[in-house]
Amino acid sequence: MTARKSLVISLYFAIAFTISPLFSFAQEHEQEKGSLQEAEEEFNATEMIMHHIGDSHGWHFFGEGDSSVTLPLPVILYTENGLVSFMSSEFHHDTEGHHVVEKDGMRFVNLHEDIYRLDAGAEAVEFDAEHHPVNASKPWDLSITKNVAAMFLTVILMLIFFTSLARHHKKHKHAPKGFNNALETLVLFVRDDIALPQIGEKKYMKFMPFLLTVFFFIWITNLMGLLPGAANVTGNIAVTVSLGLFTLAMIVFNGNKDYWKHTFWMPGIPTFVKPILAIVEGLGIFIKPIALMIRLFANITAGHIIILSLIGLIFILENAGIAGVSVPFALFITVLELLVAFLQAFIFTMLSALFIGMAVEEHEHH
Repeated sequence: MTARKSLVISLYFAIAFTISPLFSFAQEHEQEKGSLQEAEEEFNATEMIMHHIGDSHGWHFFGEGDSSVTLPLPVILYTENGLVSFMSSEFHHDTEGHHVVEKDGMRFVNLHEDIYRLDAGAEAVEFDAEHHPVNASKPWDLSITKNVAAMFLTVILMLIFFTSLARHHKKHKHAPKGFNNALETLVLFVRDDIALPQIGEKKYMKFMPFLLTVFFFIWITNLMGLLPGAANVTGNIAVTVSLGLFTLAMIVFNGNKDYWKHTFWMPGIPTFVKPILAIVEGLGIFIKPIALMIRLFANITAGHIIILSLIGLIFILENAGIAGVSVPFALFITVLELLVAFLQAFIFTMLSALFIGMAVEEHEHH
């Protein structure tokens, strides 16, 4: 019965996650154009998909234009005159570079979520033949974007979850109940099925904080990314690159002398072959985290694109009847994405533990 209830709940949320973007997007076009026919004529599938999976300076939930529901976020820019900050709402939902924000004697525009500073005397952005701005420059953008805000939210949730679990174990000796029991099960899963087998009993505890952080950060952000209007954090290559660099740092700074010896001057190998293998093994140090970040980025992004493409077929083909086919397929992919969200967190953590275990492994010398 419990398994049946869990399946029903999962299907309910999957249907909600799949249907909500469909009606939300249809509503946006009806409000903007006044009729479904006009909205279909203006529909751009690529623009819709990139808008949903891309980052932005405001957290848009639904609606269009002045009637949209958007959480404004801080825009923080570094120019030669110092830091400039204001809220993203000052752009008035304009991402085409038409609305100019004046701050500290400087003028800024939002051009497809890239902030540009207009040159002195410029009233609007001018473009060359390749549609590149010719009278504007890009300052250093340190803004808290939608993805950054989502990462802050993930960190806050993780702090709440783990603080609650730690507080329970500090006060009680018995096993926790409810949510804390499920959380502890996942912690033991990371310890017993990932860290211990890959790193070994002697050294696994040193890397448990890193592995737990990576696992829960990826899993929570993956699940949040399936919610309508949520941020696509792990579908951002900058985020996965950062995670891969953390794994690389753990390998480089914890690798023992045996690891470096077997990497660059392996014993038992003919001397003339060692320089060739050293180059290959040296490249492998960097290829491993690159494979981690590309796998995570590609799988999460592909899932979102497939779901949005299936929903977009209704507007591309201009036939509401196609919803009878595209929506069930989108529902199936969404349910599959619930599994992928966990699976990608597990794979990233497991491979990170494997690479770390290879770096700290003690070799027997005869």
